[in-house]
Amino acid sequence: MTSAIPVGDAYPYLRAASAGIRHHTRAHAPRGEHPASPADRAHLDVLHAHLTSLHHLLDQLADTTRPPHPAAGRHLATAHTRLWQATAAVHDAFHLLPVADTVSTDTECHPERLPEGPPVLTICQRHLAAGHAVRRRTTPADLNTPAPGHTTTCAQ
Repeated sequence: MTSAIPVGDAYPYLRAASAGIRHHTRAHAPRGEHPASPADRAHLDVLHAHLTSLHHLLDQLADTTRPPHPAAGRHLATAHTRLWQATAAVHDAFHLLPVADTVSTDTECHPERLPEGPPVLTICQRHLAAGHAVRRRTTPADLNTPAPGHTTTCAQ
């Protein structure tokens, strides 16, 4: 997917993140007779981190675009809401996957001593922090409104 607008060096980190997502997309694409491997918790954790970062970026873009270009700002705000819905779905999927059986019995490994907490909880901490920002700007009705053209409801 390429854009008609030259990006240049204005957004090097965004370009690097996009390249990383393209790499992971190709790595999970089925090749020949080998089916793609199912998502695991680590993969969804990284995807959730990308989505929350993109969510934050859309939030900033909507704020700066809205005053001079109200219609474009409204579209970015809608994208912001839809991206949050996708982020919440990835978070829910993370918790529906089984926990890996590869828990280390090494006495030197103490994930509870990490400043951000045990690795399995970082997705929840990230999701809660992003959720607070979403609730400050978005109504519950907006968050529960299906995307335009999407007429089905998701079973929970």
